[in-house]
Amino acid sequence: QVSSPSGGSVDAVVILEKTPFHEEKLSDLLKKHTKLELQMHNDIYSTYHLYPPPELSEIKTTVVYPATEKHLQKYLRQDVHLIQETWEDYRDITLPFLQSQSFSLQWVYNILEKKAEADRIIHENPDPANGFILVPDLKWDQNQLDDLYLIALVRRRDVKSLRDLTAEHLQLLRNVLQEGQ
Repeated sequence: QVSSPSGGSVDAVVILEKTPFHEEKLSDLLKKHTKLELQMHNDIYSTYHLYPPPELSEIKTTVVYPATEKHLQKYLRQDVHLIQETWEDYRDITLPFLQSQSFSLQWVYNILEKKAEADRIIHENPDPANGFILVPDLKWDQNQLDDLYLIALVRRRDVKSLRDLTAEHLQLLRNVLQEGQ
C-alpha cells in the first residue's frame, strides 16, 4: 500500500527486475569499485556476494498505481494448470470468464491512437482491417537487441486474443509476419 495525496492508502503493484548485464560493461563490473564478500571457499571453488557500483546495478521497476484487486491477483504467485481446451470450452467457459474479469484494454487503444508510447512505435500499418502497430514489450531493457521482444497490436477491435483468429484474418497475419521481419 502507498499513501495517496489525500492521506489515505491505495494499493500499488511494484515489480523489481534485475536488468541483464551488458557484455561491454562486464570488465567494469569486476574492476570498478566493486565490493566482493567471500561466502564460501572450497578448493578451487569460491562463492561471493558482489556489490556493483550504482551505474552497473540498474533495476527495472514497473509500477501499477493505483492497483485494483484484479491487478493484485494477477501479480500474486499462482498455481499453474495445463488444460486441453476445445473451441466449445473456450466459447462457453473461458470467454465468459475472461469477459467478466477483463482488464481494461485502454492501454492498447492509447497506443493505437498514439495517445501514449507514440515514440516507441517501430512499425505501423494503418489499414483498419489488416493493419497493426509494432512496439517493444515493456520487458525489454531498451539496450540489448538480443533481448528485443515486440508486440503486434492489431487495429481490429474484434481480435482480443489468438483464439479470436479465423481464416478471415490470414492477410492480417501475413502482414504481421512479412512487415515484422
